Amino acid sequence: MTRLDFFQFKGEALEDFTAIIADFEAENPDIDVVQNQVADADTVIRTRLVKDDVPDVMTLNGNGGLGQLMRAGVFHDFTGDPLLETINPGVQQILSDIGFADGEVNALGYVNNANGVIYNREIFAEQGLEVPETWDEFIAVCDALEAAGVTPFFGTLADSWTALPSFNALGAYPAQDGFFDEMRAEGDTVGPDSAVSFEKDFGTALDQQSQLFSYAQAGYRGRTYDDGNAAFANGEVAMLLQGIWALNPVKGINPDIDAAIFPYPAADDPDDRLLVSGVDVAVLIGKDTPHLAEAERFVEYLFRPDVIEKFAASQTMIPSVIGAELSDDPALQSVKPYFDDNRITGFIDHQVPPSIPLAAIVQGFLLNGDTEAALATLDNEWRKVAARTTTSGD
Repeated sequence: MTRLDFFQFKGEALEDFTAIIADFEAENPDIDVVQNQVADADTVIRTRLVKDDVPDVMTLNGNGGLGQLMRAGVFHDFTGDPLLETINPGVQQILSDIGFADGEVNALGYVNNANGVIYNREIFAEQGLEVPETWDEFIAVCDALEAAGVTPFFGTLADSWTALPSFNALGAYPAQDGFFDEMRAEGDTVGPDSAVSFEKDFGTALDQQSQLFSYAQAGYRGRTYDDGNAAFANGEVAMLLQGIWALNPVKGINPDIDAAIFPYPAADDPDDRLLVSGVDVAVLIGKDTPHLAEAERFVEYLFRPDVIEKFAASQTMIPSVIGAELSDDPALQSVKPYFDDNRITGFIDHQVPPSIPLAAIVQGFLLNGDTEAALATLDNEWRKVAARTTTSGD
């Protein structure tokens, strides 16, 4: 019997993967899949990779850290694998943008999240409001809610990271057309006079973000993510500037809430709307695993439509397999057209080097309102990282 070491990072998916493994082993009695799930998965997987102790099969979050690992050349190359033909190409593009090893395809997108505006459909219906499709319509919705005595948003800036979902969504528009490729090419010359820069290209995005926070409740600077979820669940506000990941804690408080998601309509043309999505779970195989055939069988099983549909529904996520059915959750159904039409794009904070304190900079901007200073700081931090990278030869 072949024993597969299956490393998976997601604690809340432990039971789902346990069930999947049991069903797989029943169909493949010659393979024993051992699931390894630890509390600090990011640290543990890096330690194992450094020690050349590479698991046979892995799931990891599709963030910037994964890009660094993929470029290190420690993962299997899926180029030419028939599974690639079954996966939404937009999802694979998000992973590619994070960074495969040169000329390779090192990860398969499994399930995906959606970073949009969560809204209470009951409140919108009571106020006769439609989902906004342009920026002007979005602001009109906020004004109408305020006029009716309804707080549009619950701000949660006590947790710095909660400044990033809206930054990622609004910043996705100026970040199109290879913005970060050009930023990396500019390196330590990034600034107001370079071809691209935060100072040159992100002013509107930050101004829009600041405008949205002007519609938040009093005292939003001192309220937390958990506070926001509770307030939204209890019908105290109409919208949350959060992604789909907030729905499970919201429904833990109010299982009956009628909530859905719409993409930030930052553009003037409804057809230009983009949904920011991250690959919540990416599947990888260790490079040079002695059990490649068995690992491939397990990965193929993971991507069976019936298997991925059940997993995605349990995790309130969108399956990456083309034609896979989404659960009937209104939030998932509301973002389905953007996946079907390939109008999705990745999180821009995954393109920003982790040594840049992005969350703190954006949080600080939302507290003091100084757009120019925030953008100049981002460019300066980018220059410092680029200079260190060039000096070190990395």
